[in-house]
Amino acid sequence: MEDFEKNLRELLNTAEKFTNEIIFIGAIGVDEEKVMPIPWDTIKYYDNANVARYNKSIKEFCEKEGVLFLDMEGVVSENDLYDGLHPNSEGHRKMFEHVRDFLIQERLIDKIKEG
Repeated sequence: MEDFEKNLRELLNTAEKFTNEIIFIGAIGVDEEKVMPIPWDTIKYYDNANVARYNKSIKEFCEKEGVLFLDMEGVVSENDLYDGLHPNSEGHRKMFEHVRDFLIQERLIDKIKEG
């Protein structure tokens, strides 16, 4: 976790060289039945407890640094993950809508006209 938090600092420092409008986006949950262990490397696994732990770290870092954080918890369901880890088309749609709505709410973009 210490290395992860150090990397967050490096990401922020690098991003600040280009812009002051920085947003950290949290990770989505996983379907543990499909990724404990992961099929392509049965020694490794992903679980929602670690996703929550890392998201908490990102959120706390952002609060401390005054940087926007977009929580993705609960945005997609297990049915929205085609392999238990990566979003399918429906998962991507839900994520897009969540990000879009956040950007509108934070007044970083205007409402997008549909149709």
